[in-house]
Amino acid sequence: MNKTTLLHEGKAKKVFMTEDPDLVIQEFKDDATAFNNKKKGTIADKGVVNNAISCRLFTMLEAEGIRTHLVEKLSERDMLCRRLDIIKAEVVTRNVAAGSLVRRYGFEEGTVLEDPIVEFYLKDDDLDDPLMIEAHAVALGVASLDELAVLKRRALEINAVLKQFFADRKLRLVDFKLEFGRHHGEILLGDEISPDTCRFWDLETNEKMDKDRFRFDLGGVEDAYSEVQKRVLS
Repeated sequence: MNKTTLLHEGKAKKVFMTEDPDLVIQEFKDDATAFNNKKKGTIADKGVVNNAISCRLFTMLEAEGIRTHLVEKLSERDMLCRRLDIIKAEVVTRNVAAGSLVRRYGFEEGTVLEDPIVEFYLKDDDLDDPLMIEAHAVALGVASLDELAVLKRRALEINAVLKQFFADRKLRLVDFKLEFGRHHGEILLGDEISPDTCRFWDLETNEKMDKDRFRFDLGGVEDAYSEVQKRVLS
């Protein structure tokens, strides 16, 4: 399967059409951004690491009955995927208070939530990806109420699988962002699952092992990504 026309280039990936109109190739880049593209940089071999982690996690989720866009890993940076009509809602699931949950509501960072919180954000960089309730999503034509219910249910199902998977590898899944899309009438998990889209803390030391190291100039970014890859692939 070969890349043809560039279909879309985002902050972390390029998506190419292929000879099959139903399939695309997702190429992972080393570019790094934070604060809705206000901070930019590069993380060495990030694309290789995130592709490897995402392929492993998508394969594991498929085995658990959760359908994804993954067809196969093509190379170090390339993933063959089913072409999706992306639903413009970022679905964030939170297990531990961190990031904007702390800033908006005054939680103490590290507070373990009694139940996971699922939030929807409008996928729009120009608007800084604002938080939205279901009524906003419906009014904007992002998704129907039935589709939003599916997204929330899938997010919680994925959370249950991933929390245990990472705990077994001495990682705490603090929170994470998912994206979904429509494919021949079915909603599939798309995008990626990686240190770019998840907050991981070491289960024993609470050391941050994700893009927060880049966001807040904590250093050791490449080492953290590499360590997550090592644990995920173990």
